[in-house]
Amino acid sequence: MSEAEHNALIKVPAVTLGFWVIKIAATTLGETAGDAVSMSLNLGYAVSSLIFVGLFAAAVAGQISAKSFHPILYWAVIVATTTAGTTMADFADRSLGIGYAGGSSILLMLLLLMLYVWHRSTGSIAVDTVASPKVEMFYWGAILFSQTLGTALGDWMADSNGLGYERGAAVFAAGLGVVIAAYAFTSVSRTALFWCAFILTRPLGATLGDWLDKPVANGGLAFSRFTASAVLAAFMVACVLLLPQRADHLSGECEKGS
Repeated sequence: MSEAEHNALIKVPAVTLGFWVIKIAATTLGETAGDAVSMSLNLGYAVSSLIFVGLFAAAVAGQISAKSFHPILYWAVIVATTTAGTTMADFADRSLGIGYAGGSSILLMLLLLMLYVWHRSTGSIAVDTVASPKVEMFYWGAILFSQTLGTALGDWMADSNGLGYERGAAVFAAGLGVVIAAYAFTSVSRTALFWCAFILTRPLGATLGDWLDKPVANGGLAFSRFTASAVLAAFMVACVLLLPQRADHLSGECEKGS
């Protein structure tokens, strides 16, 4: 396959500053929307997880069958992974009684296993290789695991460790700062740094989402989960429409760092 043909098949966005802004908004929306369905509507974590996993499967099917990059469709799948990740992590941590530490450990192992199998199967886990249905399945599976892991990590940091939502968010923001510094000043694999940043933005969004909708007595701002979700969704749509959105392309730098 020529480079031009390869680039034409890539249906994931280039990793720019706009990408990360929308990603953090999506992870925050996933937290508020997931809690709105499981808690505010009293559907519970198991039923809510089934609903969101079904929506994720439908969205992924649409994304994989698409012939080109569609920003709205791509980000709809991302939001589906964040909402499903929220309720699945809560189901494992709370309903099954695994706990935040146990749930985070299991999810981390599952994510690493997914990335390992992906690399063994295709030779790379770089984003610019996501140009076939097979690789897209690995990509979205890894993203779903990373979003679920991020939810568990966010709850573990904010609740179990007693840091609260604001300080928990600050910890994950500092972690992102370390990744940014490594990107700017070291030769660490860009692919490894991408996945580190992708994972860290999820607990950042989870703690921000909890900060928005949890009661004031618990350290939150007590916004309605539905109101917060609507505002975040509107912000996301505006960002997707206004910020430059283009498909990624084959990059020698990313390929070398895979």
